[in-house]
Amino acid sequence: MRKGWLLFVTGWALIMAGSWLAAAVQTSGGISVRDVRFAGGHGVQMSGLLYVPANATRQTPAPAILAVHGYINSRETQSGFAIEFARRGYVVLAIDQTGHGYSGGAAFSDGFGGPASLAYLQSLAGVDKANIGLEGHSMGGWAVLAAAAAMPDAYKAMVLEGSSTGKPFAAEATATWPRNLAVVFSRHDEFSTIMWGVERARDVVGSAKLKAAFGTSNEIVPGRIYGIIGNGTARRLTTPWTTHPGDHISTVAIGDSLDWFGRTLVGGMPRPVSDQIWYWKDIGTGVALGGFVLLLLGSFDVLLGLGFAGLRTVPPPVEARRDGDWWRRLAATAVVPTLSFFPAFMLVTAMLPPSRLLPQTVTTQVLAWAAVNTAITLALEWRRHRRQPALFGQHPVQFGAIALGTIGIGYGALFVADWAFKVDFRFWVIALKLFNRDQFAIALVYLLPLTGCYLVALRSLHDWLAVAKDRPATHYVSGIAAMALGFLVLLALDYGVFFATGTLPTAFDPLSTVIAIQFVPLLTMVAVIGVFTWRRTGSHVPGALLCGLLVTWYIVAGTATQVV
Repeated sequence: MRKGWLLFVTGWALIMAGSWLAAAVQTSGGISVRDVRFAGGHGVQMSGLLYVPANATRQTPAPAILAVHGYINSRETQSGFAIEFARRGYVVLAIDQTGHGYSGGAAFSDGFGGPASLAYLQSLAGVDKANIGLEGHSMGGWAVLAAAAAMPDAYKAMVLEGSSTGKPFAAEATATWPRNLAVVFSRHDEFSTIMWGVERARDVVGSAKLKAAFGTSNEIVPGRIYGIIGNGTARRLTTPWTTHPGDHISTVAIGDSLDWFGRTLVGGMPRPVSDQIWYWKDIGTGVALGGFVLLLLGSFDVLLGLGFAGLRTVPPPVEARRDGDWWRRLAATAVVPTLSFFPAFMLVTAMLPPSRLLPQTVTTQVLAWAAVNTAITLALEWRRHRRQPALFGQHPVQFGAIALGTIGIGYGALFVADWAFKVDFRFWVIALKLFNRDQFAIALVYLLPLTGCYLVALRSLHDWLAVAKDRPATHYVSGIAAMALGFLVLLALDYGVFFATGTLPTAFDPLSTVIAIQFVPLLTMVAVIGVFTWRRTGSHVPGALLCGLLVTWYIVAGTATQVV
């Protein structure tokens, strides 16, 4: 129990220190960051973070920028851009799109929330209404394009980060619309076919759609300015060496947008493009995320010792040694979920549209994938002709109480970080957010089946792979290898080919490819929790209950809601 208290205190310390660092970065130089709510279309409430630099007052209005995240992300994903814009004297409104984060409505509705957000930004007293820029990443680009189409005189310049004009979700560009357009499209963007109609992102310079937007029949020259800033016809393409999600953590991609608004908007406080500090905010929230995991482990151990000491049991070894059969089981545990990933995700897309019962496409895809692997695991267990531990084990009620108490402490820690520092727990695209009211209700629908899948998965993990006399480190490594190694190898091969050739092997489903990146840290977290709780109780049940709660929370709060 002493180790539990150490983990508990260390977790809280990392959460507080990391959150403080993140808050200090995003408020540097006297910037204030406020959580705002405002009216969207059809009575929907929109959510945003409003960054106000010290130079922006009613008496001295400042230029402003509307910053919009991409699909299945949230307002905090744009913090690298927002922090640097605000440091240069721009008022910044980073919104949650409709159906995302804390904004209501359904995803894709009401111009993705773009028009209402631009109208709100225009209404603020400290904003210079003649100097407003629009910046959007991926689907966020379609949101700012919708805003530009609805309010053509309400902005002065635009940056599309990893996004495009035209079909399927935006108006076609011309040589004069949208006004003063910069396109930042990375050399290894996974969505080149969807966005600009080219198979390889490096070939975007020859895109017919991009040429039409630039008013030329020749290949686009990156870095060259086409048109005239003064009359709103300026165009520029830049191609940083990164990926689609990599735009968020690229000083070059962020720097390109800083340079463009520095050229096209009047006012603010100029700084060199190289002067960027946003990554310290990501480091801070990343430290807080690591502290959150330690807090969960410590909370479980402390609660186990305080009220349920009788449940503490040394688990019996299941396997005597690592033989050929053990290695085959490890390989199957790692590889099969990886092989089933894309088929399960694509099947849901084709066969199971979002509904009031299952309103989140990505969460339904994860559930379908988990269900497929649960069925495979049960079939393999049956073939082994070996008696398995009971699925719900002994003491399910007590273990359930500990799991709920543990996740409650973790949720409380995130609430404190949000309230005191205006941050969540994240690193890059791996993010843990508070629920909004609708998401809490949605989570209850997905929770039971996902938890059932983890009961089977963690039972097999311990029954198949636990070896006598294993040191704790060996047990953890085995668990992580079983859970996450397959995805790590898949992504390494996939992106290795992508970087070498410019062609993504899984280009048939680029969105799921990007989603798979999150599976590595998430499944690592599941493995650590599963092994930690099993080593203290001898049961797979508490880890499965805790992981069911955590993964459901992570996915439901962090993805898009298509049906309301």
